[in-house]
Amino acid sequence: MGAAPAQAKPTVMPAAPALTPHGPINLRWLEGGTPTGLAAGTTWGVPWPRGSFAPDQQFTLTAAGGAAVPVQSWPTGWWPDGSVKWTAHAIGGTDAPAESYSLAPGAPVEPKTPLTVTTDAQTITVNTGVVAVTFGRTGEHLVRSINRAGTVIAKDGRLVASKQDRATTDTPDKVKYDAFASSISSASVEHSGSVRAVIKVDGKHKNGGHEWLPFTVRFYLYAGSDGIRVVHSFVFDGDENKDFINALGMQFTVPMRGELHDRHVRLAGEGRGVLSEAVRGITGLRRDPGAAVREAQVAGRATPPTSTWDQRVTSRLQWIPAFGDYSLSQLTADGFQINKRTKKEHSWIKVNAGKRASGLGYVGSPTGGLAFGLRNFWQLHPTELEITGAATDNAQATVWMWSPRASAMDLRFYHDGMGQDTFAEQLDALEITYEDYEPGFGSAYGVARTSELMFWALAATPTADQFANLTAANATPPLLISTPDHNHSAGVFGSWSPVDRSVPAKAVIEDKLDFQHKFFREQVDQRSWYGFWDYGDVMHDYDKDRHVWRYDIGGYAWDNSELSTDAWLWYHYLRTGDAKAFRFAEAMTRHTGEVDVHHIGKFQDLGTRHGIMHWADSAKQVRISNAAYRRFYYFLTGDERVGELMRDLVDADKSFMTLDPQRKVRTDVYAPQADALGISNTTDWGSLASAWLAEWERNGDPIARTKLVNGATTIAAMANGWAQGGTLKYNLADGKYAPETEKTVEVGSLDAVFGLIEVMTEVVELLDDPAVTAQWVNYCRLYNSTAAEQTAATGASWGSLNLRQSYSRATAYAARKLEDPALAKRAWKELRAGQAGYPDSLKFASTRVEGPATLNPVDEAPFTTNVSAQYGLAAIQLLALIPEHIA
Repeated sequence: MGAAPAQAKPTVMPAAPALTPHGPINLRWLEGGTPTGLAAGTTWGVPWPRGSFAPDQQFTLTAAGGAAVPVQSWPTGWWPDGSVKWTAHAIGGTDAPAESYSLAPGAPVEPKTPLTVTTDAQTITVNTGVVAVTFGRTGEHLVRSINRAGTVIAKDGRLVASKQDRATTDTPDKVKYDAFASSISSASVEHSGSVRAVIKVDGKHKNGGHEWLPFTVRFYLYAGSDGIRVVHSFVFDGDENKDFINALGMQFTVPMRGELHDRHVRLAGEGRGVLSEAVRGITGLRRDPGAAVREAQVAGRATPPTSTWDQRVTSRLQWIPAFGDYSLSQLTADGFQINKRTKKEHSWIKVNAGKRASGLGYVGSPTGGLAFGLRNFWQLHPTELEITGAATDNAQATVWMWSPRASAMDLRFYHDGMGQDTFAEQLDALEITYEDYEPGFGSAYGVARTSELMFWALAATPTADQFANLTAANATPPLLISTPDHNHSAGVFGSWSPVDRSVPAKAVIEDKLDFQHKFFREQVDQRSWYGFWDYGDVMHDYDKDRHVWRYDIGGYAWDNSELSTDAWLWYHYLRTGDAKAFRFAEAMTRHTGEVDVHHIGKFQDLGTRHGIMHWADSAKQVRISNAAYRRFYYFLTGDERVGELMRDLVDADKSFMTLDPQRKVRTDVYAPQADALGISNTTDWGSLASAWLAEWERNGDPIARTKLVNGATTIAAMANGWAQGGTLKYNLADGKYAPETEKTVEVGSLDAVFGLIEVMTEVVELLDDPAVTAQWVNYCRLYNSTAAEQTAATGASWGSLNLRQSYSRATAYAARKLEDPALAKRAWKELRAGQAGYPDSLKFASTRVEGPATLNPVDEAPFTTNVSAQYGLAAIQLLALIPEHIA
């Protein structure tokens, strides 16, 4: 199928059993229809039932109409028996996309001009058959040149950043500025084949002897394409009190050719809007050069020879200003402005303005140029596209992920602690604002952000229509998907099923699921949940009196994956195949896996509990960094960055050696021992298990499988399994828990709502261990049972537990495994009763609220994010597990 990504650490898988090959499957575009073009190419993932294919299986791709399409395929996931669970596939940009495709086992056709990769000590060169891109292994320039048909379209691709030592908003008298450029530490071929190559570059931003802001940049190139997709990730490793980033971008030098009036600038506005200008404009002058001249310049073609123009214009060209600098800045989600100037040290003049720019620019001439853009341009404000020096021999094209025209990035904590110096004071404050504050824990050190950029090395200035098509591909990269029915039949991701409205009772629940999902999607725009650090997250809880989400009240603000919001959104997509659902979940995955997690420093591998700032709360937890929330996106897209984030979490259990989760309530001295760590067997273990499961599936570090199996089996060996209390002792070396033979009980309502239910649904089937199965089913059966039943089984009542609607899916799981109709009926009753959730009597409806009661017109519904996520997961799993018992 092709080489595995270089980042993987392959182990020897079991020999695949006798296989039953799967037949062809249909693929369609996520957004439906036929895209006008691809963003370079596209990569997507497909699941397969256990026992379908061996890892070396080849695949053939056929377009609607019967034409064979060159495709590159490779395994990304394995079943325990060694058969392939997930494959990734890539097609390039040689041919126009078809409306649909068929993927089947068989020998693929090769591209007419296969992509090639060549390396030496200093460079890596990828030739797509259209462009040759040379990457540097050392120095400042990540991309040394982009060459098309012998012409250098762009060169000296580098990262640029700057910082200041005071916050813009503090209006300081003096400010010190420092500029930085990328410094490469390593460059490697992460993945390659005849259709697709991925080049990974790591480094830091450097100014003299000062290096900071570690980055990982991946370049995606496809056979037959002139596009280069870039996934840029960086980690903040500064002091937020004195390191204020005021610009962050990627910049290319673009050689300029031809006369000034044949140099073109294109900037995308909203939708298909395009600003088309020339460096030296010859339209609208007092004297007319001629219709053919004007039409050519506006269209982006070479103008006729100046000897054919009206000489009253030709003789005066030197008096027409040449505007070599352009800027499109999107400083808010609802407003962009375009300015231009002749050159540095001269005033900018306003060109135009609008609301939401699509995020693509171009500079070049009829002999070639560079299109450059940023996905989610307005959503990730403050952003900017800038062109400078287009009137000189070399223009600079910069994608600013943080615009230098915005206020500097301010990552400082939002309050001074208010005297919360002791644990007692912090716990008391938690009672009023729900914020778990602690000095020194609100630092942004170690948080990250990933942005997606596009560059096209074009042979000529594109027409307005062509440019609008590129803009659409940049804003919403076309993605191929397999159907919900196929994905479900493959048996991946546990308990879910495609949408089913075959009976009225099911239709009622399906309508509720659709309504609450649509409500939250629309809240993003109504509440403007946008911005560089915020886009992708949603708020936690609602303030009905002010008609706002509780954005300014401690732990009620940003959700940060609390109670598995990410998982709910992904299961909704899996069931529906809906493009809006996918894009909503995709944005959340990009955010929560980066911004809400510390990737370096003393909190490395830990996520941050919900709060006013994504990194502010002092509860640093594996339940937030949880790989369970990233697996969906990785396997559905093959995304290397998300795969890297999941792999980083394989040893997240080491964090318990340095940080005591119970420090604020502990009465003894925390003295962690590597062979006897106090890691809970539910919330903590479930989050760790999700990373181990992902790594095991991906055939990576064998310690992951070891710890997953050892953890599950030693928990199952405890007297009360996942309900066991006492002093749990976890061994960091092998993932085993020390034996617990005495029956004790410790169960909390949050134990299984951070992915434990979902991950155990998969682990039980994969391990096929009777003791693990029995203990987990017992836990699921007993959570919502009576105190008498709990006492009879475990020796004690489990107490007055909350979130009973959430745990109705645990009851349903037990009912399915035990084939118990009475238990199934109980599960549906628990869902409908809605304890700590949404009872059947609750109307899933919204109310419109307008001014002057609110700043902007908004919709309100009786929802909170926690409950919506848990209701969604519970309803989805009951529909999958026990649909025949619905009343």
